[in-house]
Amino acid sequence: MKSRRSLRFMVWLLTLLVGVCIGTAVGQMSPPADNKGLDAKLVSTVDLAPDMPGYQLRLRRITFEPGGVAAVHSHKDRPAFAYILEGTLTEGREGGYQKQYQPGDVITESRDVTHWAENKGSSKVVLVGVDIFKP
Repeated sequence: MKSRRSLRFMVWLLTLLVGVCIGTAVGQMSPPADNKGLDAKLVSTVDLAPDMPGYQLRLRRITFEPGGVAAVHSHKDRPAFAYILEGTLTEGREGGYQKQYQPGDVITESRDVTHWAENKGSSKVVLVGVDIFKP
Protein backbone atom coordinates (compact mmCIF):
# COMPACT_ATOMS: atom_id res chain seq x y z
CA MET A 1 0.00 0.00 0.00
CA LYS A 2 2.79 2.38 0.94
CA SER A 3 4.80 1.56 -2.19
CA ARG A 4 1.72 2.16 -4.36
CA ARG A 5 1.23 5.60 -2.79
CA SER A 6 4.93 6.36 -3.30
CA LEU A 7 4.66 5.32 -6.94
CA ARG A 8 1.63 7.57 -7.47
CA PHE A 9 3.48 10.46 -5.88
CA MET A 10 6.53 9.88 -8.09
CA VAL A 11 4.35 9.77 -11.23
CA TRP A 12 2.61 12.99 -10.15
CA LEU A 13 5.94 14.69 -9.43
CA LEU A 14 7.40 13.57 -12.76
CA THR A 15 4.31 14.82 -14.62
CA LEU A 16 4.59 18.18 -12.87
CA LEU A 17 8.28 18.44 -13.72
CA VAL A 18 7.69 17.62 -17.41
CA GLY A 19 4.87 20.20 -17.56
CA VAL A 20 7.09 22.92 -16.10
CA CYS A 21 9.91 22.08 -18.52
CA ILE A 22 7.57 22.16 -21.53
CA GLY A 23 6.09 25.47 -20.36
CA THR A 24 9.57 26.95 -19.96
CA ALA A 25 10.62 25.75 -23.42
CA VAL A 26 7.50 27.21 -25.04
CA GLY A 27 8.00 30.49 -23.17
CA GLN A 28 11.57 30.73 -24.48
CA MET A 29 10.85 30.06 -28.14
CA SER A 30 13.24 31.62 -30.59
CA PRO A 31 12.65 35.31 -31.32
CA PRO A 32 11.05 36.36 -34.62
CA ALA A 33 13.53 36.68 -37.50
CA ASP A 34 11.38 38.72 -39.90
CA ASN A 35 9.35 41.91 -39.69
CA LYS A 36 5.68 41.66 -40.56
CA GLY A 37 2.74 44.05 -40.41
CA LEU A 38 5.12 46.92 -39.70
CA ASP A 39 5.23 50.32 -41.41
CA ALA A 40 7.97 52.84 -40.58
CA LYS A 41 7.49 56.30 -42.08
CA LEU A 42 10.39 58.75 -42.00
CA VAL A 43 9.24 62.07 -40.53
CA SER A 44 12.54 63.97 -40.36
CA THR A 45 16.32 63.70 -40.05
CA VAL A 46 19.09 65.99 -38.77
CA ASP A 47 22.70 65.63 -39.87
CA LEU A 48 24.88 65.48 -36.73
CA ALA A 49 28.11 66.69 -38.38
CA PRO A 50 30.57 68.15 -37.53
CA ASP A 51 30.27 66.76 -33.98
CA MET A 52 29.29 63.26 -35.14
CA PRO A 53 30.25 63.06 -38.81
CA GLY A 54 28.37 60.42 -40.78
CA TYR A 55 25.53 60.14 -38.25
CA GLN A 56 21.96 61.40 -38.30
CA LEU A 57 19.24 61.90 -35.74
CA ARG A 58 16.12 60.28 -37.20
CA LEU A 59 12.44 60.64 -36.29
CA ARG A 60 9.98 58.00 -37.53
CA ARG A 61 6.33 57.14 -37.05
CA ILE A 62 6.07 53.36 -36.74
CA THR A 63 2.80 51.45 -37.00
CA PHE A 64 2.30 47.81 -36.01
CA GLU A 65 -0.84 46.23 -37.43
CA PRO A 66 -2.55 43.62 -35.21
CA GLY A 67 -0.16 40.66 -35.16
CA GLY A 68 2.67 42.90 -36.43
CA VAL A 69 6.23 42.12 -35.41
CA ALA A 70 9.59 43.91 -35.36
CA ALA A 71 12.15 41.11 -35.68
CA VAL A 72 14.95 40.67 -33.19
CA HIS A 73 17.53 43.45 -33.55
CA SER A 74 20.34 45.13 -31.66
CA HIS A 75 20.80 48.77 -30.71
CA LYS A 76 24.57 48.42 -30.35
CA ASP A 77 25.18 50.96 -33.13
CA ARG A 78 21.78 52.66 -33.04
CA PRO A 79 20.59 53.86 -29.61
CA ALA A 80 16.97 54.95 -29.62
CA PHE A 81 13.81 55.96 -27.79
CA ALA A 82 10.29 54.89 -28.70
CA TYR A 83 7.24 56.79 -27.40
CA ILE A 84 3.97 54.86 -27.54
CA LEU A 85 1.11 56.93 -28.99
CA GLU A 86 -1.62 54.28 -29.16
CA GLY A 87 -2.14 50.58 -28.54
CA THR A 88 -0.21 48.10 -26.43
CA LEU A 89 3.23 46.88 -27.57
CA THR A 90 4.92 43.83 -26.09
CA GLU A 91 8.72 43.88 -25.98
CA GLY A 92 10.62 40.59 -25.76
CA ARG A 93 14.21 39.82 -24.89
CA GLU A 94 16.13 36.58 -24.61
CA GLY A 95 15.65 34.65 -21.41
CA GLY A 96 11.86 35.03 -21.45
CA TYR A 97 11.76 38.75 -20.53
CA GLN A 98 8.55 40.46 -21.69
CA LYS A 99 7.14 43.89 -20.96
CA GLN A 100 4.02 45.65 -22.18
CA TYR A 101 4.03 49.32 -23.09
CA GLN A 102 0.92 51.51 -23.12
CA PRO A 103 0.26 54.99 -24.58
CA GLY A 104 2.57 57.50 -22.90
CA ASP A 105 5.25 54.90 -22.09
CA VAL A 106 8.82 55.17 -23.38
CA ILE A 107 11.02 52.28 -24.46
CA THR A 108 14.70 53.11 -23.87
CA GLU A 109 16.84 51.24 -26.38
CA SER A 110 20.41 51.71 -25.18
CA ARG A 111 23.47 50.17 -26.82
CA ASP A 112 23.21 46.99 -24.72
CA VAL A 113 19.64 46.20 -25.85
CA THR A 114 18.81 43.33 -28.20
CA HIS A 115 15.06 42.80 -28.44
CA TRP A 116 11.96 42.40 -30.57
CA ALA A 117 8.45 43.78 -30.36
CA GLU A 118 4.97 42.45 -31.10
CA ASN A 119 1.45 43.79 -31.31
CA LYS A 120 -0.54 41.01 -29.64
CA GLY A 121 -3.71 43.11 -29.58
CA SER A 122 -6.61 43.56 -31.99
CA SER A 123 -5.96 47.24 -32.81
CA LYS A 124 -2.90 48.95 -34.26
CA VAL A 125 0.04 50.20 -32.23
CA VAL A 126 1.55 53.55 -33.19
CA LEU A 127 4.80 54.90 -31.80
CA VAL A 128 7.30 57.65 -32.45
CA GLY A 129 10.85 56.36 -32.77
CA VAL A 130 13.91 58.59 -32.42
CA ASP A 131 17.36 57.15 -33.05
CA ILE A 132 20.94 58.03 -33.93
CA PHE A 133 22.10 56.06 -36.93
CA LYS A 134 24.65 55.94 -39.70
CA PRO A 135 22.89 55.92 -43.11
